[in-house]
Amino acid sequence: MSPAYSMMSGATVMACVVSGLFFLRFWRSTRDRLFLLFAVAFGMMALHWLGLALTSPDYEFRPLLYGVRLVAFVVILLAIADKNRPLR
Repeated sequence: MSPAYSMMSGATVMACVVSGLFFLRFWRSTRDRLFLLFAVAFGMMALHWLGLALTSPDYEFRPLLYGVRLVAFVVILLAIADKNRPLR
């Protein structure tokens, strides 16, 4: 891996972690489920990018890491749907 790729992978992981902590801080002050689910999704995205950075492109199961990102996007969609659900 080139040094530029390693640096960009680290920056992407850091951005996801910071975003997750940002949403976690808002969840602690508001107790809104949307913020908690966004924090979880960004944590999963950080794990995805970290896994991609630490595995070789020749690793056989590397495409399975994209399943983590898929689940993170599904969590985001569920959070938005939950927030826009009409109240009873």
